[in-house]
Amino acid sequence: MSSETVACQSKIKLVAHASSVIVNLKNVLGAITAVILFFFGIIFALASVYAPTRLVVATLLFIIGFGILYFAFKKPTTIVQKLEVSGEMKAVALKCPNCSASVDAKRIKIVSGVPYATCNYCGHTFEVAEEPKW
Repeated sequence: MSSETVACQSKIKLVAHASSVIVNLKNVLGAITAVILFFFGIIFALASVYAPTRLVVATLLFIIGFGILYFAFKKPTTIVQKLEVSGEMKAVALKCPNCSASVDAKRIKIVSGVPYATCNYCGHTFEVAEEPKW
């Protein structure tokens, strides 16, 4: 494999790993913060026997805790990209520059806005680029 292929594959893996670590970290920190808020909410609710205004603080702590849980564990939004072309288009078979095998369109991944394809046969990862038409 060429150094360009290794660099592309490592970049794809690094971006995927970094995004999963950020999501897991967000979930863990959100859960810990919510548990702390719920704990203090219960304490303030029990202490409302002595001062009724503490019940308002307990309610606010519960609301904030549930809000943090909602935002920490909500499902990510699916982004749909649409392509608008100004002229005629013709489908061309995508071929691997390493072994000239046909590459399946399902093996194309977008990383930081750049499409990368992985060959089914040799495992070569390359950037998919449009050739100029002129």
